[in-house]
Amino acid sequence: MAALKYAGMDDTDSEDELPPGWEERSTKDGWVYYANHDEMKTQWEHPKTGKKKRCAGDLPYGWEQETDEKGQIIYVDHINKRTTYFDPRQAFTVEDVVVKPKRYDGNTAALEILQGRDLSDRVVVITGGNAGIGFETARSFALHGAHVILACRNLSRATKAVSLIQQEWHKARVEAMMCDLASLRSVREFADAFKAKKLPLHILVCNAAVCTQPWSLTEDGLESTFQICHLGHFLLVQCLQDVLRHSAPARVVIVSSESHRFTDLLDSCGKVDLTLLSPPKKEYWSMLAYNRAKLCNILFSTELHRRLSPHGVTSNAVHPGNMVYTSIHRSWWLMTFLFTLARPFTKSMQQGAATTVYCAVAPELEGLGGMYFNNCFRCLPSIQAQDHSSAVSLWELSERLVAERSAGIQAL
Repeated sequence: MAALKYAGMDDTDSEDELPPGWEERSTKDGWVYYANHDEMKTQWEHPKTGKKKRCAGDLPYGWEQETDEKGQIIYVDHINKRTTYFDPRQAFTVEDVVVKPKRYDGNTAALEILQGRDLSDRVVVITGGNAGIGFETARSFALHGAHVILACRNLSRATKAVSLIQQEWHKARVEAMMCDLASLRSVREFADAFKAKKLPLHILVCNAAVCTQPWSLTEDGLESTFQICHLGHFLLVQCLQDVLRHSAPARVVIVSSESHRFTDLLDSCGKVDLTLLSPPKKEYWSMLAYNRAKLCNILFSTELHRRLSPHGVTSNAVHPGNMVYTSIHRSWWLMTFLFTLARPFTKSMQQGAATTVYCAVAPELEGLGGMYFNNCFRCLPSIQAQDHSSAVSLWELSERLVAERSAGIQAL
């Protein structure tokens, strides 16, 4: 106290009151610092208490953070039509202490996980982002400043989704690009078009899927559920892995399902069997094809993490939650009818998107991967989904299928 008295810092009514010549300011991401105008210097610690502080929570409703022509941060109150350099959150600062990660569950919404997060330095690609869980994932990222690209096969629907997000926030950076996972040629064209933008890629969400589809072959000669749910995404990651590595730390999130537990991929020799993954019409059952594709998602995610994590790219697989009402089952009237009856008891789309968002941004998952999450909790997948040899076998099969079809295209 003697030192404070000598420095003239004790002549205040409150411990937190700043001495003459000092000003409290905040950074763009909410950390408080102190400016000494007499000595023309700044510091993180309060000049009296020696404590560090940060702003708590989001800006109040109606406020927005912007930058003036001199590059200084300003705060705009759209409701009262005023502008100030003072961060209104500074009225509610908290001490810089170690905060345990918040626990989320099946009732958590994606926007709740992103509360207070600034993603303006992130670029995100989401397949199937024009509807359902994919749309809510894209919307959540975009409303928190991320540059979001919807990779969709239906460009008209994707453009409408972009418009909806931008109507909600006019500054949202979101765009639509053509990517049909049922066409390996289309996947390559998307990857080339994305690379031409010279953008980094921090988060890749492999979300698109089909379920209860009638049997059909893609232009590449493979059963459509298998190619759309797995092989298309496998090629997409292969084409973009150099961008992911240069953008490290980067994350891949692959949307799987608990239905992966009710199937198998192996032949009598213990190898992944292509005739099970891409069966002929007479041996096809739509739900079984979906289950197998979802098992592929987890095996792919695990092996992807093993191969790319040394380069700063992690991968995790997620189950969005039991009974999420989406349009994925639209091809089968019975499933649609059952989901309609159960709709009052299902998760919302926002809740369905939560686990994907959690795995994409949670600080506690930085550098961690090869895991499976359900309701924002890590859980164990099926025994086969944990089998390393199955993951390697699927990877090698997928590489061969992609290479063979690439050679076929070049031959034409």
